[in-house]
Amino acid sequence: MHRLIEKGLMFGNLIRVDSPILVERYNRALKHLTGRETHLDAFHIDISGYSPEVGDAFDDDLYLNHAGVNRQFILLTTEQATAPLLNAKFSTSRGILKQFITENRAQLFALTARDAVAGELVNSVYVADSPARLFDIRKVRIEADTTGGTVAAAAKLGQMIDRFKTEVDAWYDDVLIAEMIGMAKQTGDVLRNPVQLRQMEFLQDNFWTDHFGGIYVFRGVDHPAAIVAGDKAKMDDLPVPHVFDFDDRSAIAKFLELNDLVEPIVDARGVDAAAILHQKMDFIVASVAAEMGEDLSGATRRDLRRLGRQYAKKLPEAWQGLAALVRWAEEDGPWPRITSEHSAYFYTLRAKAHVDADLVNMLLAELTPLDVRQLFICHKEVFYRTYAGWPDEKQAYVVDFLDREYQVDKAGTRAALFGHEAPMEEPQTLAQPDLITRVGPWGAVAPRRG
Repeated sequence: MHRLIEKGLMFGNLIRVDSPILVERYNRALKHLTGRETHLDAFHIDISGYSPEVGDAFDDDLYLNHAGVNRQFILLTTEQATAPLLNAKFSTSRGILKQFITENRAQLFALTARDAVAGELVNSVYVADSPARLFDIRKVRIEADTTGGTVAAAAKLGQMIDRFKTEVDAWYDDVLIAEMIGMAKQTGDVLRNPVQLRQMEFLQDNFWTDHFGGIYVFRGVDHPAAIVAGDKAKMDDLPVPHVFDFDDRSAIAKFLELNDLVEPIVDARGVDAAAILHQKMDFIVASVAAEMGEDLSGATRRDLRRLGRQYAKKLPEAWQGLAALVRWAEEDGPWPRITSEHSAYFYTLRAKAHVDADLVNMLLAELTPLDVRQLFICHKEVFYRTYAGWPDEKQAYVVDFLDREYQVDKAGTRAALFGHEAPMEEPQTLAQPDLITRVGPWGAVAPRRG
């Protein structure tokens, strides 16, 4: 993994903690949450306060995430909002933490100026001992305070102030006044500078979890289902109408279509569909060439075209399908019939504009592992696991590509691949056939026209 780390593609954007004050605050929060402390005097933390160096020293990558379902966090600075979440067990965790920091930025800035903020993403499940238990997670709420209890103390002081203002003879209650003065020394002026964190609760209808080999849970859609990366036969009876695994290509395609979750890349507004398809083809060629032992250092598109010709007979069906689609798009070639059973099918899709677009693109990335750019952008957990099994030639090529083509303009690349323009009235044109004729065990879906 050293190539990824050197290029900032792994453990990138972490927050460095190296001042004695911050290390001491971190240890205070760590002891408050877990009863442990670190002897390291410098380390890096992610958005949740997890440190890979501390995890390595503890020999416990889940020291802030007991059993993988109780994510705890330590905030030393609001700058953690820009950091990644390492060892993610749920796709929603980073978004929850980022929203919490963003919406409480002013309060957290004031609190972390003097102390660390420690908290937990609280749900009703403590141990995910079966796949069905994951479906008991319905809501996640955030509980947080400084290690000194400043927020709780401020709330209590606020109640005392209310009593002082409203109760008869409170002016003569020396005990109440003394308690207020003592607590104010800890909290400061809560009237002018209220110390209060917004109470936040998040529904968990649709999410991905890393447990049990990876499960995509879709409950908040018209046609609920679970999609598992492993063998669905090994799943317990899950409380959803349908359970699919990655071998159920037609069923997954039907599920995505019925819930209106995806769109063909060639139908998407504001994207260069042909360029995206060409890049996916290049990744497939690079994978084949790397398996043949080719040196891909600094490989250009011209080099990959040459290698594609050289290994044309070894290129998989997915490449052939994408090539046929490109010929249709660029050269007025015949319309390719690509059904959901075709290995190119999911490479031709992206998520529509909806609240679960990131989750759907994550699923599509895992269904199209040869598109290494989408896999890296949308599903880093699977990317890192897959990367470890690649030949050295492919590892070198992918790291070089991501460093040259993605790192320089992350936002632009994401917008080009997954961004959505606002809907607009389109002029009427001659109808083109839909990208894909969808078929599946629940009956055929008639091709859309127009």
